[in-house]
Amino acid sequence: MSGFTRDPLQLVLIDNADGRASIKAGRCTWRLAAPISYDVGAKDSGETITVPAGATTDFASVPRFAWSIIPPDGPWLKAAVIHDWLYRTRGTCALGGEVYRTRPAPYTRAEADRIFKEAMEVLGVPAWKRAVIYAAVRVGGRNAFGT
Repeated sequence: MSGFTRDPLQLVLIDNADGRASIKAGRCTWRLAAPISYDVGAKDSGETITVPAGATTDFASVPRFAWSIIPPDGPWLKAAVIHDWLYRTRGTCALGGEVYRTRPAPYTRAEADRIFKEAMEVLGVPAWKRAVIYAAVRVGGRNAFGT
């Protein structure tokens, strides 16, 4: 089974110049205060994705009408951070000239979505919620990869 590093997820709320929280699509934007890493496929597989300190996330991009069933944050939070990173970098896991993946090739959108589903399983997200969230990113994430 895959796994996250034991490091806790450390986040800082991003403020606008006026001191108010930065909000995107009704959700606050957060910056990682420390890196978080995920081993793809199996713990210590040698294929690791690291989201570096400074990367941003808005957690799971769940439409507001569905928040009562699947809120943007929940037990899938760390998986959503990895998924956001893969989407924002178009699978390259690169920032400022540094590459934060151990595999030589970038990840495709389909791979990013499968990694999200796998990571949610690692975090103990119930199978029905994983299936709903995975289906939603496959349908709704079509235009978001790389934005």
